[in-house]
Amino acid sequence: MRFPLRLLMTFAVCLAGTLGAQDPPPAPAEAPLPPESLAARVARAEEAIELLRARLQEQDQAKVGSRLRNRVQLSGLILINAYSNGAAVNNSDVPLFADSSSTPGSHVGGTARQTRLGITVSDARALGGALGGDLQLDFYGGSVGGRINPLLRIRTATMRIDWPHFGILLGQESPLVAPLNPVSFASSGLPGFANAGNLWLWIPQARATLEMGRSFRVGLQGAALAPLEPSPARARFFADTADNAESSGRPTVEGRMYFGWGDGDAESQFGFGIHRGWLVATGDTLITSEALTVDGRLAFGEKLLIQGEAFFSGQALGGLGGGGIGQNRGAGGVPVRTQGAWVQLNLRPTFAWELGGGYGFDDPDDSDLTATARFKNVAFTGHLHWRPGGGLLTGVEFRRIETTYATGVYAVHHLNGFVGLAF
Repeated sequence: MRFPLRLLMTFAVCLAGTLGAQDPPPAPAEAPLPPESLAARVARAEEAIELLRARLQEQDQAKVGSRLRNRVQLSGLILINAYSNGAAVNNSDVPLFADSSSTPGSHVGGTARQTRLGITVSDARALGGALGGDLQLDFYGGSVGGRINPLLRIRTATMRIDWPHFGILLGQESPLVAPLNPVSFASSGLPGFANAGNLWLWIPQARATLEMGRSFRVGLQGAALAPLEPSPARARFFADTADNAESSGRPTVEGRMYFGWGDGDAESQFGFGIHRGWLVATGDTLITSEALTVDGRLAFGEKLLIQGEAFFSGQALGGLGGGGIGQNRGAGGVPVRTQGAWVQLNLRPTFAWELGGGYGFDDPDDSDLTATARFKNVAFTGHLHWRPGGGLLTGVEFRRIETTYATGVYAVHHLNGFVGLAF
């Protein structure tokens, strides 16, 4: 924003006059004004103009503008992680399960690719409702060499319109039936308990919510999600071909009912959901991806939080972020039946300190699996976080993962220390 020079001069002269009025009382009327008074006032005016220009420049640098004059807020977290693993794992910086091989064995490393950026749009109106949007990014894209050559990645990207009792969401978000994620700064690029009870994957979808009540709320939700399988069926070099879920020609559908009370960090909610999708098996034959789910978030003020999710009667859930320990189909191409859950307790005795721990598991049906498959995956976690102020945060997190194979149980200890700056 720039002011015309004439307006700046007028404002500066007025400011200089005000400053002059604060000087010691003028000499008696019969005494002539000192000849340097005019020059002093001009100097003060020039100083005021420079001060005003500096203030305007600071505002322009601090403000995020919107072409449509909506309110736009920029946020983020610069996050540096250092870690060690006591044995072989599938993914060094955010391990999901223990590897049955003996290589590379114990190892250490560090990464900055869990750094996050966010943009939120609000205070807009459309179709008689409140219009808003949210975009969350990180640098966890890529695979080979991703820890030292990270790629920018969309985590979630949503736009929504909300009326008094009804809302519509379009974009990429967590599955409707698995809305929660555990608190973790060690496992952000891949949310905590992935492959151990958390059906987390961010999926393009269209969602509708009907909610009644204020202090105590009851909601009904329905969603159509893009069909996904863990990997493309016909992968080619530099080609992103349709997977078997997309080839079914049908969207994945989900429904959820929930009960909630409280607001903000003190909100509590319990929900029950159903998931169903389709995948091409052979020819025109389809198999189903399905599950029943339960989720809960119980807050005791802002000091104590217990949250978790569970799924049962599930099968072919690899496309929801690793259900069945990432195994969609087993022996003879049958859908892998599985069940799992996770729970976490977090205690914040003060604003600066937080400690907590959790447990998660995913247990596929052994009869559906091949001899080399993963038969069960269990994760135990604990964390201590400290926020001394100014957006600075630091802490340490511990994870023990136990993965069962036909040859036995393989365990690994993962220790992760981090330093972050939130803005």
